[in-house]
Parts: sequence; structure tokens; C-alpha cells
Amino acid sequence: MGYGAKYEDDFYAWTQEQASRLREAAASGANLPLDWENLAEEIESMGRSDLNGLISHFERLIEHLLKLEISPAANPRQGWKRSVVQQRLSVARLLRNSPSLKAKLSDALDDAWLGGRRLAALGLVEDGVTGREVPQDRPYTADQLLDPDWWPANWHGLD
Repeated sequence: MGYGAKYEDDFYAWTQEQASRLREAAASGANLPLDWENLAEEIESMGRSDLNGLISHFERLIEHLLKLEISPAANPRQGWKRSVVQQRLSVARLLRNSPSLKAKLSDALDDAWLGGRRLAALGLVEDGVTGREVPQDRPYTADQLLDPDWWPANWHGLD
């Protein structure tokens, strides 16, 4: 009997598939002393954890790109740049381990934009920047966010 997604090839897809198969086994009346529904729920939640991690990394990435682009402050810039690189590495690792998460990118970015924008706006107040100066709509595409060499045009660059 062949299986669909492999654990080592796409963790997220594997968790969703295994949860579905557990539910199918329970519905078919498999006579094993297992807590089918809670097992399925736990396996699904492992996959959701990867999705939530993706959103969290994008949120921090967006926050620090906005700060680099908008803030006039000099001191924390290297830290923000380092954070952008770290978040991009983490996102790339998550997508490599769970390629099916790419299908969730649009929704993940929409969720991350709300939090990342809000965090950036709160942090920028310390630099004398009002929330009105932070764009309402996401100015970065998924491709830009994932590109390790892309930086906003007016990011008050560093070398």
C-alpha cells in the first residue's frame, strides 16, 4: 500500500494526510484501542504549528523591513537587517521541509502583514514616526520577501 506525502519530504502535507487517514480508520470501525479523534487532532496541530511558524517568521520579517525602510534611526539598523536575514533563512527552511505550505503563502502573508505592520508602527513611534507613515496595504510581494538579496528601494541602506 503506497502512501502519499512522505514525512521527510513534506512534513505539513504528511500531518494533514495522516490525520485524515486516522479519521478514515476510525470511521471504518477499526477495532484498535486508540483515541482516534484526539490522535488525528494532535497530528494536525503539529502541521498547524509549522503554518503558525511561517506566519510568525513573515510577521517579524515584515516588521523589520518596514523599520529599515521608514525609520530615521541609525542604531538598531544592523539588528533589523540581521533579523531579516534570519527570518528569511527560517522561512526557507520551513518551506523546504514542508513544500505544501507554499500553497498557504498568500493567506500566511495576509495574516503576517497585519501583525508585522502593527509591530512596526508601535516600534517606529520610538523613532518619531507616526503610524500614518506605515503603509496600510502590504508593499512587499511574496517573491520579494523570500528573495535573500532583495531590500526595499529606500531602506536607508547599509553596506
